[in-house]
Amino acid sequence: MHSVEVRDHIMIAHSFKGEVFGPAQKMHGATFVVDAAFLARDLDENGIVIDIGRAHEVLKETLAPLNFQNLDEVPEFKGKNTTTEFLTRYIFDKLAAAARTDRLGRPGSELHAIRVTLHESHVARAWYEAEI
Repeated sequence: MHSVEVRDHIMIAHSFKGEVFGPAQKMHGATFVVDAAFLARDLDENGIVIDIGRAHEVLKETLAPLNFQNLDEVPEFKGKNTTTEFLTRYIFDKLAAAARTDRLGRPGSELHAIRVTLHESHVARAWYEAEI
């Protein structure tokens, strides 16, 4: 399996509902490093998985509406705990939609999977990976 990975970051604020979250039930901030990996079984005729520049642009576009936002106030997230795990799936869905509409310099049908990793800190991360 071949993979190309691009990286960006976002700064957000949010709070969680539920005793399991302890002090994180209060408003707090987070800076996430976001990695998006695009996987293909074979390279295309150009010798690439995808166009790295386009992948980075799509990742930036996907993250822009989240950056410097209080996620508790984003209508799309109303009533949701915007955990690291939740955000990995949200970002995956946006990137998969871009892949399916051939925005990555290669037909999305030729890609196998996407993995989105959010690094909460230097000691904790979560990811979501699925076939597209």
